[in-house]
Amino acid sequence: MTYFQSLSAAGFAATAISFGPARMGFGLFVPEFRSVFSMSQSMVGLVSSIGFAGFFVGLLIAQFFLNRRGPEFPVLSGLAAATTGLAIVALAPNVPVLATGVFVAASSAGLAWTPFNDAVHRKVREVDRATALSEISTGTSLGIAAAGAVAAAMVLIGFNWRVCWAIFAAASALALVGNWAALRQVEKARRDGRAPSWRALMRREAAPLFAIAFLFGITSAIYISFAADHFAQEGVPGLPKGAAPALVFIAYGVFGLAGLLTGRVRNMTGLTWLLRGLLAVAAGSLALAALLAGSWTGLVTSAGLQGINVMMTSAVLAFWSERLFPSLASTSFTVTVLFMAAGSVLGPGLAGLVSDGFGPDAMLYGAALLPAIAAAALRDRSVSERPLA
Repeated sequence: MTYFQSLSAAGFAATAISFGPARMGFGLFVPEFRSVFSMSQSMVGLVSSIGFAGFFVGLLIAQFFLNRRGPEFPVLSGLAAATTGLAIVALAPNVPVLATGVFVAASSAGLAWTPFNDAVHRKVREVDRATALSEISTGTSLGIAAAGAVAAAMVLIGFNWRVCWAIFAAASALALVGNWAALRQVEKARRDGRAPSWRALMRREAAPLFAIAFLFGITSAIYISFAADHFAQEGVPGLPKGAAPALVFIAYGVFGLAGLLTGRVRNMTGLTWLLRGLLAVAAGSLALAALLAGSWTGLVTSAGLQGINVMMTSAVLAFWSERLFPSLASTSFTVTVLFMAAGSVLGPGLAGLVSDGFGPDAMLYGAALLPAIAAAALRDRSVSERPLA
């Protein structure tokens, strides 16, 4: 098996687990958690923010160990964290233990994401790199859809939500073994000179990149944390009780495969118009979750738009940061994702407080205003892809 095949398969499995049930599973099972642990909207937001804080911490740890030990250690550590965190959630007797499991599981997404860029860049031929990275990123969409399918089976067959999380933990353990076999031959990169300073990235021209990443983190985390539960509470005619969250995540993951077309869309429209379109899509997704929460059309359209927004915006952040800082591609992408993760930590906690005070509809409409205002304010002159010295 070639590095192209083994790294693609390993990366697909790692992102499917870490960005599927490990990072987004909490939002999928909020109705069950609210029922079992008597959680308020504020508490839901707090636990979700704790999970995204795990993602933030995982990114920092991954960058530290990637520079010192190569990609194998952070990826395997991430999948070990996913397996442990998912198992903790499956056994959680109370909210503090639940929050601990969510934090540990979500850290896997930060640990296992960026190291694959390094491994593919060094071990896969240039002609195959784009395909390998696309296949790895596809794991995110299919992992989310698969988590939704497991939740749908729970509703239709009638087994306990804890069984779902045990299934997730078992799948994570299998991914850990597969990644160990694929990455043990990927050595640490040779580095000449001092490590680049993150201060070199703090340029005025890069401010729109970091601002959009931060806003993206806020809105996408709010949707992940609250939308599925809101559709479940409103009820969708003809849909079995409790099945709405599963359908939200299945549509989210399937429509997210549009992320593979991001480069082509950018070439047709230009970066500024692509960003405006994605901000409008994010606003529409959140608004529809409030406006049409009790209909099939609202559920599928809202979740589908959010899936498109998340996967395409993630791709934009990756290539935009690389084009601005081609000599600091790995570092610039890590910093960009840290801005996104910071927004993810902030968003759900504040949204939970707003939801308790003014209701979930007001919270979702308020969240929708953020990307709508950003889309209207975005100007061509502020969006640059020109390499910075």
